[in-house]
Formats: sequence, structure tokens, C-alpha cells
Amino acid sequence: GYGEINLNCGCPSERVQRGAFGACLMREPQLVADCVKAMVDVVRVPVTVKHRIGLDRSEDYALVRDFVGTVAEAGCSTFIVHARNAWLKGLSPKENRDIPPLRYGVVAQLKRDFPALTLAINGGIATDATVLEQLALVDGVMVGREAYHNPWWLSDWDERFYGAAPFTHTRDDIEEAMVQYMEREARTHGTPWPAIARHMLGLRHGLRGARRWRQVWSDHHLKDTPPRAVMALARAAAQAAAEAPPPPLNAEPDCVSSARSAAAPLHS
Repeated sequence: GYGEINLNCGCPSERVQRGAFGACLMREPQLVADCVKAMVDVVRVPVTVKHRIGLDRSEDYALVRDFVGTVAEAGCSTFIVHARNAWLKGLSPKENRDIPPLRYGVVAQLKRDFPALTLAINGGIATDATVLEQLALVDGVMVGREAYHNPWWLSDWDERFYGAAPFTHTRDDIEEAMVQYMEREARTHGTPWPAIARHMLGLRHGLRGARRWRQVWSDHHLKDTPPRAVMALARAAAQAAAEAPPPPLNAEPDCVSSARSAAAPLHS
């Protein structure tokens, strides 16, 4: 079974609001508390809550402080806090992940006000320095988009933060394991490999040739090709791109030089 139940009180989408869940629940802390207590009373796994630090453009700290306090009294001891407000009108869910300003200090204040609770921070965290800075102030860090787009960043975290043995696998090892997974899922469930491959496109983030590697794994013309053959094509494309000499610094893109040639007047 599941190891945790997490109640989402942070999603700002209008569709979610119409269902009366997500960030709009921050306006109803007693309702959230009642939901948490109903779950805590019948399950043995932790019940946690993820939420924002405020709603719309208001920076009233009392809203999030009272929300956490009320829900904690119902038996929730762990809160994952996205350190942005949720703007319920005027922004898309995607824009809500970037436009409302980050205010990490609000999460640190929550930890000071509720020292017995477990407070984890989320939002815009993309460097080890930021992780370490926040771990000095709160109990945990949640990383979302950066982990998805740049998963190799996490490869030394067990060693760095938990004292584990060094991570010795290479990106090629991970790609091979993913291909084995694709093959197994295809045999067992008929799952097409692109449904899996799309989630590993950040594996070579930051390396030369990564763009060509992603392009091969994303090529819908290859969807009927066995994934092991696609892996070979992707690796070959990445290696060729990585070994290609960089263009001269003063070189014009082909499209620009072609346009200049086409526009040049003819002389007899």
C-alpha cells in the first residue's frame, strides 16, 4: 500500500477550484482539518498537507499561519510549503509556478512559529547551495521541476546528504536500465516505449550532444522501432554531435547567410 496520504491544498487551476479542492481550501482551514482528522482516525500512514503561503496578491501571514495551526491540531504534523502565493484568477497553473514571487522567509517563519512540526520547503530550488541554505532553516526540501528536467543533479544526494556510498552508475547505465524497463512493460502490459521514454529526456541535461539524443528519443517516426535500437541511434547521434567542432564565433547561421545571398543585387 501507500506510505503516505498527501492532501493537495496548493493547486491553483480553475478546474480544481470548481471541484472545491486545491489552493482554494486554504480559505477553509477547518474543513481541511476535518478531512485530515477523518483520515488520521482510520489509517496508519502519515497524513500530510501541501499548500502555498498565501492566496492571490495578499501577503497576510496570518492566513497561512492560522491554516497550519488549525490543520496541525487535527493531527497533521508534516507540511510541504510551496513558497509562493497561489493566484486563483488571472494566471494559468504554469504561470502560477513562476510569476508569484518566491518568499522563502515565510516558510522559515512558519518553522519558528511551529517548531514541533515538520516543515519542508518547495519552489524554485535548483542548486545545492539553495538546498543547504534551506536545510539550515527548515526540516526538508522538495524539488519538483528541476528534478524532472535535470535528474542527474540528484545523483550524489544520497552521499552528500545521507552519508551513503558514492553513486557509481553512469548515464549509460541508467539508460540501459530504462530500456530494460520499456521492454518488460511492453511484454507485460503492451505499454508503448515512448510513454516511458518521454520522462527520461533530461538524463543528459547539460552535456554536449544532449539535444540530438533527446531528438532521437522523441522522434515519433521511431515509435515502432524497438527501444534498444532507438537507444543505439540516440547514443550515436549524441556522440556525433559532441564530437563535431563548434562553429566559429563569428559564423552566421545558415538561414541568415542564405537570406543575404537571396537578397544580394545581381550585377552584370
